[in-house]
Amino acid sequence: MTDPQLSDLQLALMRVLWDREEATAAEVHEQVCEHDRALAPTTVATLLQRLEKRGLVSHSLRGRTYVYRAEVPEHEVRRTMLAKLTQFFFAGDPAALVSHLTGGGRLDAHELEVVRGMIAARRESEDEGSS
Repeated sequence: MTDPQLSDLQLALMRVLWDREEATAAEVHEQVCEHDRALAPTTVATLLQRLEKRGLVSHSLRGRTYVYRAEVPEHEVRRTMLAKLTQFFFAGDPAALVSHLTGGGRLDAHELEVVRGMIAARRESEDEGSS
């Protein structure tokens, strides 16, 4: 599998596969077009084939129809894309990314509390791992 950096459109196709677990090109096309994208069915089929060449998608045959399935989990794509973004915009410094996200009132009180809880849980798991 190659580095799963995806365009917005490729990510939209992958989201359909992650949500449905498997789908034909026609089903992917239908679902993507529901969300304000005007695409030809052949464009979706071509993009799925390209994702397959990269090892991100596979297909099986049902009769004469290709049924596609994601070969990489969503969390892995999210992790690698975020790492690249962090490297590009914040020189690889996750603290700078978090500072950017939490600065300027971008998080409401509830979201800030969720972040605090995630940090506390991470500290707790690290403390347990070092014991």
